Amino acid sequence: MPHDRPFDPNAAAPADSGVFGLSDSPEEAGVVLIPVPWDVTTSYRAGTHKGPQAILEASRQVDLFDIETGRPYEAKIALLDENEEIRIWNREARVDAEAIIAEGGRVEAGSPLAARLAKVNAVSRRVNDMVYETARQWIARKKIVGLVGGDHSTPYGTIRAHAEAYPGLGILHVDAHADLRHAYEGFEYSHASIMESVTREIPGVSRLVQVGIRDLCEEEHDRIEGSGGKIRTFYDVDLAASRRRGQIDDHFARIARELPDDVYVSFDIDGLDPVLCPNTGTPVPGGLAFHEASALLRAVVEAKKRIVGFDLNEVAPSPNSDDEWDGNVGARILYKLIGWTLRSMKS
Repeated sequence: MPHDRPFDPNAAAPADSGVFGLSDSPEEAGVVLIPVPWDVTTSYRAGTHKGPQAILEASRQVDLFDIETGRPYEAKIALLDENEEIRIWNREARVDAEAIIAEGGRVEAGSPLAARLAKVNAVSRRVNDMVYETARQWIARKKIVGLVGGDHSTPYGTIRAHAEAYPGLGILHVDAHADLRHAYEGFEYSHASIMESVTREIPGVSRLVQVGIRDLCEEEHDRIEGSGGKIRTFYDVDLAASRRRGQIDDHFARIARELPDDVYVSFDIDGLDPVLCPNTGTPVPGGLAFHEASALLRAVVEAKKRIVGFDLNEVAPSPNSDDEWDGNVGARILYKLIGWTLRSMKS
């Protein structure tokens, strides 16, 4: 999107500009973002397929100088166009998924619902493969690759591509939920199963470190306890206790020390206090404040870890078209993710 005037980072963003008001092409950008408008398996409240567009629109209001991370925009940032096939698949598969969700995932073999479930699982695998191939290609071109969802099932392919490029990768998972259910409601790649799928199926992932978890089932708790240390979970209740004692920075430093040298950050927006993301698919009381989320990323950088990729998921715009709050917060978290990732490359 070329413009006649020289770029001014202090000026208002042109209406037809790209993410954060920039006009960088993917080929010249140091940071390439993959939007995935997908929320087929969302079981409580749909709408996160609109997240990438909401973040794009709100990002044009973000000031490009960041007091903590400097000038991330100087690395050049490009958001790819949304894939029209994925949009269509999302619309069609959501109809089948809603019928299954209405039955609580109780599907009898050979039933019409079983056929619909098979269709949803098949198209979910296609989305995973498409995202994987896109991420793999840009990683091979030495780009920093991030994903913008969509529900939290969307980064499976991105995580797979990063784990192949960086064997021994650790995942820093910020979320209200553990996402360790096995094929939740029958969906093989559910938003509630992403970390179960990743830790079970992607051998390049050496460790999962979870932060802010405050809503999980007993099966997930048993999965954590029986992981032999591969999954390390820092529960929200313990973060709250550290906050009361004035020791939150020490807590973040302990979290960072649990990670291997190469880190992929998977950030579900509902890891934040739901005041900051009221329209997300599954909001839960508690969570991180905005500046705590940034302080957590700072701790990773200060621990000399390298953030090699990231995703941001579960941002959903308000049904009120005049309310851009969720997109606004999402865009600012995305800019922090980019900024701290770039800082980690220099540390």
